[in-house]
Amino acid sequence: MAQPPSTKLNLRALVAYAAPYRVSLLFASGVTLAETGAALVVPWLGGRFAGDMLSQGPGPVGSTLLALLAALAAQALLKFLNGYLVASVSERILADLRVRIYDHLQALPLSFYHQRPRGDILALITREISQLSEFITGTFIAAAPNLLTIFGAILQMFSIDVLLAGLVAGLTPIFILLLKIVGRKLRPLSCELQEAEATSVAIAEENLGMLPIIKMYTREKQEGQRYRRQIYNVVRLSTLQQRIYAALDPAVQLIAASAVVLLLWVATGQMAQGSLTPAGLVSFILYSAMLSRPIGAIAGLYGRTQMARGTLERLHRVLAERREPIAQTGLTLQRVRGEIEFRGVSFHYPGRPPVLKSLDFHIRAGETIAITGHNGAGKSTLMHLLMRLYELDAGRIFIDGVDIANVDLHSLRSQIGVVPQRVLLFNSSVRANIGFGDPRAEQAAIERAAHSAQAHDFISRLPAGYDTVIGDDGVRLSGGQRQRIALARALIKNPPILALDEATAMFDPQGEASLIGELRDCLAGRTVILITHRPASLALADRVVKLEGGVISTM
Repeated sequence: MAQPPSTKLNLRALVAYAAPYRVSLLFASGVTLAETGAALVVPWLGGRFAGDMLSQGPGPVGSTLLALLAALAAQALLKFLNGYLVASVSERILADLRVRIYDHLQALPLSFYHQRPRGDILALITREISQLSEFITGTFIAAAPNLLTIFGAILQMFSIDVLLAGLVAGLTPIFILLLKIVGRKLRPLSCELQEAEATSVAIAEENLGMLPIIKMYTREKQEGQRYRRQIYNVVRLSTLQQRIYAALDPAVQLIAASAVVLLLWVATGQMAQGSLTPAGLVSFILYSAMLSRPIGAIAGLYGRTQMARGTLERLHRVLAERREPIAQTGLTLQRVRGEIEFRGVSFHYPGRPPVLKSLDFHIRAGETIAITGHNGAGKSTLMHLLMRLYELDAGRIFIDGVDIANVDLHSLRSQIGVVPQRVLLFNSSVRANIGFGDPRAEQAAIERAAHSAQAHDFISRLPAGYDTVIGDDGVRLSGGQRQRIALARALIKNPPILALDEATAMFDPQGEASLIGELRDCLAGRTVILITHRPASLALADRVVKLEGGVISTM
C-alpha cells in the first residue's frame, strides 16, 4: 500500500500549483499587507484621539479625526482591491487545476478506472479541487498578514506598556495548546469527511447510470435509503467538524475577553502609578481587540490545512499514476495493409485468472475473420490489446510486421475502427456522434456512412434529422439504432482494420440480413474481426475460429 506524501511534499506541491500565479498572488499579498498596515494605524489614532479629547476638549481634534477617517478609507479600499484580486486568481487557479487533472485523467489507461469508483474522481475534480483553490488564495496567502497583525499589534502594545504586553504575550501558549488539541481531532475527521463525501457522489453517479435497472427491480426505496444513509453520515461528520469549529470560536473569544478583563484590572494599577496614560490604555485595548480576528483565523488554519493536505494527497496519488505514452516518441504508422499477428500473448485483469495464455493467432491482410467463444473467454480483450488500451503481461502483437509496442498510440488507433459491444454515444446530435469518427467529415460523408450502416432512413425520420440530440448514451434511440450510429461512426473513419464486437446483437433477423448484405461492399479491402455468434454475421467471415481456455482453435 502506497504511503501518503509527507508534509514537505504537500507544501512543495502546493507551491508548484500556485507558481504560475506567483506575480498575482504576491501582488495580492502586498495589498493584504498594506491593508494590515492601515489597520495597525487605526488603534494608534484612536488612542491619540481619546488623549486629545481628555486633555484638550473636542475642539482641536479635527486633524486626528481626518487622519483616522483617511486610515479607515485606505483600509476599506485596500480590502476591496484584495478581495477582487484574490477572487480573480482563485477562479483561474481553479480552472487550471481542473483542466490539468482532467487532461491527466483522460490520459490514464483504462485499468486505472477499473479499480476506482467514478464518484471518487468526480468528487476530486469538482468539490475537492475547489476547496484547494480556496485554501491557496484564502487561507494560505492570508497567513502572513494575520501573523503580521498579531506581531505588529503586540509590538505596539510593548511600546505602550511592557507589563500589559507581557501578559498578552503570555496568553499565546494557551492558544497554541488549544490549537493542538483541536488539530488532533480535526485531521482524521477531515480525511474521513472527504472520503464520505466522495462515496456519496459515487453512489449518486452510479445509481443515476443504473436507474433503468433500479426501476425494473423496484429498488428505488432501498437505493434511496442507501444514499440517505451515506448523506446522513456526511452530515454527521460535517456536524461534528462544525461543532469543533463552533466550540473553538467561543473559546477563543472567552479567553480573549478574560484577557481584556485581566488587562483592565492590571491597567488600573498602572494608571494609578502614572506609567500608563488614558490615551495609551485606549490604544492598548483597541490593539487587544484587533488580535481577535487574526488569532481566530490562525485557530482555524490548522483544520483547513489538514483538509488541504488530504486533498493534496488524493490529487498527488492520481497525478502519480502512469499515463498512456501518447506523447512519447514512437514509430508513426502510415496506412497499413492490415496483417495482424498475436505472438505468445498472455494477459489477465487485476484480481482475476489469466484470460489469454501464450496465445498465437495470425490474421491475413484483407481477411474477414469471425471469433466465437463463451462469455468471458477474452474475445473483446483481443480488441482492447490490439489498440493498446491495456498492456500485455507477455508476448507481442504485430501489424504488418511492426511490433505495436513501439508504435505511436495515435497512429496505431487511427488504423482501427471499432463498434463495441456496449455502444457509447454522446449527448449530442446524430451528426456530431457519427462525425466523431472523423472531425473533418462533411455532411455528404456523414450521410454516406449512415447509408452504409443502414441508419440514414431512421435518422431522416427523427424530429430534427441529423441535428436531433439523442440524449445520454443515445437514450432516445433504440438499441439497434444506437448500434447503427456506432457502425456509421466507425465506417466514416475509413480504417484499414475494422472490429465489430457483437455489432448486430440488437438487430432483428431481417434487419441483420439486410445490414450484412449492405456491409459486404463496405468490408471489402479491409481486415475485419467479427466477434459474434449469430449465423448471418458468421456468413460474412472467410474463416471462423474459437477462443477457449485462453487460446485460439480453428472450427
